[in-house]
Amino acid sequence: MSKLPAARWWTVRSTHSNKPATYRCPICGRQLPALSEHVLMFPEDDKSRRRHAHTKCVLAARKRGELLLREDWLRTQPRPPSLWARLLGYVPFRGS
Repeated sequence: MSKLPAARWWTVRSTHSNKPATYRCPICGRQLPALSEHVLMFPEDDKSRRRHAHTKCVLAARKRGELLLREDWLRTQPRPPSLWARLLGYVPFRGS
């Protein structure tokens, strides 16, 4: 049901507007009045591609695993060597 564009991760923040506008939720496709509480989401920190969505839709998509936040994505990435490992030229121990 989700019509979100492909992205490695999303940034989501709460918002509301005093502008009398109506948006379309990219998750459920229904109308979203700007005066209501909702969230602003944008893929990979690209604010030019921002989308307004219902808070409940975002929470449901997160629960289903369809909307990965930056923090979640970072947990899946390999960690760089620590400062100590880089300074000491760390070489993994090879038992004899």
